[in-house]
Amino acid sequence: MENIIISGMNPLNGSVELQGSKNSALPILAAAAAVDGISIIHNCPDLSDVDAAMKILDFIGCKTKREGHTVIVDSSGANASRIPERLMKEMRSSILFLGALLARFGCGCVSAPGGCEIGLRPIDLHLSAFRSMGAVIEDNGGLLECSAPLGLKGAALSLAFPSVGATENIMLASLGADGETVITNAAREPEIIDLARFLSSCGAEIIGAGESVIRIKGKAKLHGCEHRIIPDRIVASTYIACAASAGGKIAVKGVDCAHLSPVIPAFEAAGCIIHQSEKELTVKAPKKISRIKSLRTMPYPGFPTDSQAIVTAMLARSEGTSVIIEKIFENRFRHVPELIKMGADIRVEDGCVAVIEGVERLSGARVGACDLRGGCALAVAALGAEGETVIENIHHIDRGCESLESRLRELGADAKRIKTN
Repeated sequence: MENIIISGMNPLNGSVELQGSKNSALPILAAAAAVDGISIIHNCPDLSDVDAAMKILDFIGCKTKREGHTVIVDSSGANASRIPERLMKEMRSSILFLGALLARFGCGCVSAPGGCEIGLRPIDLHLSAFRSMGAVIEDNGGLLECSAPLGLKGAALSLAFPSVGATENIMLASLGADGETVITNAAREPEIIDLARFLSSCGAEIIGAGESVIRIKGKAKLHGCEHRIIPDRIVASTYIACAASAGGKIAVKGVDCAHLSPVIPAFEAAGCIIHQSEKELTVKAPKKISRIKSLRTMPYPGFPTDSQAIVTAMLARSEGTSVIIEKIFENRFRHVPELIKMGADIRVEDGCVAVIEGVERLSGARVGACDLRGGCALAVAALGAEGETVIENIHHIDRGCESLESRLRELGADAKRIKTN
């Protein structure tokens, strides 16, 4: 077990290099199983979720190797279409391997995925789409046995909600389908575009990624490719919130500012001064954080649910009352009781509305991360708190934020990781 300890009230200064996107790396690693040959994936973050994806690839017969931030996947020897529960439970995105297995082998057997407990994230959209494409799915005691006795067929699919995971899984399964698959009300996130770029480099025919309608022509001959993962927009917003909470001025390097357009207005409304260039963003913290009257999470290009927790933590010390409405996942305010331990004045109404009454000061406390983004929110609050904060259960943070305490230390924070019994 390890904890992160942060002593607050130390302004941040300097620059930090942004990691590759977790939410892009995981579907692309799953996609590497659907193609034949060697894929070289650059800017792949060093995260426990990436390690979990590599374990799955190894289990189904691929050969994987990491060289710094490059992961090499040789899928030519892939020969297994069944993933054990112990590997599926390590992360949420493991369900994406089902679409990849259907494309590669025409069948697949998986259990329900694991990961952060931030809500049900039902996979019914995924399974319904697969059935529409000709898959037969049986639930045998929690194991999903999927096959396509007559082969997968392209289909016209309309999603009830623009789910990122469902869009990605359908894109992967469509690679092995006869004819064209059309996804209407598809997710539009930058990570969808990155997956399409990877697959297109592998020989797939995909039109419309990043738009609400995506078309995929199946049965193209697919091969490995060389690809670079996009920067992590959620971690970038975490660094901005850290600077706003601690004070000071920092630069985030290697960022794609276009991907941050949904969050920048919120930080500017809070008083941050932000300057953007092609691959760098600088943020100067306000003397006092301003309230944000109302903020609602929405699918891209709306404000991302993954950035909600860190903004909630930043606003704990704002002037006035802020309201955040969370409509994507039902368990996205699990970090609030931990912030209250530090002196925050936040109440959650109807499970989906957080009313934040800004307080003058927060105090360090022993708190626990209950999911990835909530854990990062505790670090944001700790940077602006008086005294020492001990963050437990940091394995959640390690799922998606690479060496958070080391990056904060580079910026002048008093942050360290310690082993504990």
